Amino acid sequence: MSDLLVAALVLLGSLLVVVACIGLLRLPDLYTRMHASTKPATLGVSLIVGALGLHAGDLGIAVRALLIVLFFLATAPVAAHRLGHAAYWAGVPRWSGTVRDDLAKHRSEASR
Repeated sequence: MSDLLVAALVLLGSLLVVVACIGLLRLPDLYTRMHASTKPATLGVSLIVGALGLHAGDLGIAVRALLIVLFFLATAPVAAHRLGHAAYWAGVPRWSGTVRDDLAKHRSEASR
């Protein structure tokens, strides 16, 4: 039963990583690409590492796998947010179909 669960976790994690890769190729600008690469890839890698911890059958390895997942969940989204924020303030252009710019008010205040 656990082998079936491990296989399902690896398959689902791999599928999410593939979705992230497709998003990197298909989406129009830096901001949407970062969103696509961070969200599904974080969950996909977490599922794969979790499957590794489950498959090992050793408590020490399972704890290390859990710590890796927690570290990845804490760092990847924050890093993407900070990169996006820096890109915005550096003037990296947004996609022409962007509907909303929540920081535009702050940008106009900063230019005064």
